[in-house]
Amino acid sequence: MRLLAILDDVADKENYSKFLGDLESRGFQISFENPKSESLALFHLGERSYDHVILFPTKAKGLGPNLTPNILVDFMNANGNILVTLSSGVAVPSSLVSLLSELDIQLPTDRTGLVVDHFNFDAASAADKHDVLVLAPPSPIRPDVKDFFGAGADKNEALAFPRGVGAALGASELLTPILRAPRTAYSYNPKEQTEVADDLFAAGEQLALVSAFQARNSARLTLVGSAEMLQDKWFDAEVSQADGKKAAKTFNREFAKRVSGWTFNEIGVVRVNWIEHHLDEAGATNESNPTIYRIKNDVKYTISLSEYAWTTWTPFTTPATDALQLEFSMLSPFHRLALKPDNNSNNNGASDAAVYSTTFKLPDQHGIFNFKINHKRPFLSNVEEKNTVSVRHMAHDEWPRSFVITGAWPWIAGVGVTVAGWVGFCALWMYSAPVGGKGGVKKTQ
Repeated sequence: MRLLAILDDVADKENYSKFLGDLESRGFQISFENPKSESLALFHLGERSYDHVILFPTKAKGLGPNLTPNILVDFMNANGNILVTLSSGVAVPSSLVSLLSELDIQLPTDRTGLVVDHFNFDAASAADKHDVLVLAPPSPIRPDVKDFFGAGADKNEALAFPRGVGAALGASELLTPILRAPRTAYSYNPKEQTEVADDLFAAGEQLALVSAFQARNSARLTLVGSAEMLQDKWFDAEVSQADGKKAAKTFNREFAKRVSGWTFNEIGVVRVNWIEHHLDEAGATNESNPTIYRIKNDVKYTISLSEYAWTTWTPFTTPATDALQLEFSMLSPFHRLALKPDNNSNNNGASDAAVYSTTFKLPDQHGIFNFKINHKRPFLSNVEEKNTVSVRHMAHDEWPRSFVITGAWPWIAGVGVTVAGWVGFCALWMYSAPVGGKGGVKKTQ
């Protein structure tokens, strides 16, 4: 996996040696470049030169002609992933502000901001400025998976967020906060020489300290408000709050691993192994994935899914309250059904996948229909699958005979009575002798 790290000075990578070393140990091939380098190019002959990009804080006002917002958006459209880090001591480049605005992420208007908290700060390193936040690791994003962000943290561990920038997230459904600021935190411009910060950018849980964006093509961008929290000195540090609590070891190293792992597609990646739909009727040939069905057929739909977790594929599971759904739709869904685990399927002998299925009756409507899966959840890659089939009318010899339908019996009886009465009338007419006159028949000339 090709990873590009953007630094002002390549020598600065020594400050992040443990973070970068963890990435290399997980198989990443890291290249280091200056944002102004002429040799820097995210694309070569129309193809991505790198799979992932890390943007560390830079003192430059812009990222240069090779890292414009359009190029970075094109990189994400080509399924590239980006990890952006900020620092309160360095103004955010204007091109990066434009990129984040495209994603509905707002930064302080002066491009600098400092998050402080006078209640949750490290008493040793931020006794005066209160700009090193001591936070509890975030709660598990997915309770069913123990290695998502905050899950598995020890009670004696805390997350250090030193001298960071907070962002305000818009209402986009593609945005999800990973770590929010405490209710007592706020963001202001540290260059303002005033005793009271009147003009606040945001405060409390309005501030997203670490946030995630996942595009519709499942490309990922993560914004980390404090690049310093990824530095070596905070990986093995101890922090203590001013309320007298005992010192706690920082959770930063494990948190950095999980955030970078999600950004770079090491966790939360869902794969569709195979899809099958067929008739579920007695005597059916059970042809797999036919292109045409008949109205009112009983059909079974089955899908096999796997989830990637660091180095292996595992069966994909969903909470009982958030089931995977199947839509059978034309212009709008005729059916929306919950898919349930199918334990009877052998899944072709695979143990790294889970099988989900459902059975339903096709609607009494002919036309072109779609079997559609549209599963979009935070921190999971999107699952969008569509299989198109035709649904035809019944053929002339497929309709049930009228004598089978009990509701037709009165009408059949009425037809029978009418026919019998007509035949009886004809017989009576034909075999009845005509009535003759008294004087016989008079002949005429």
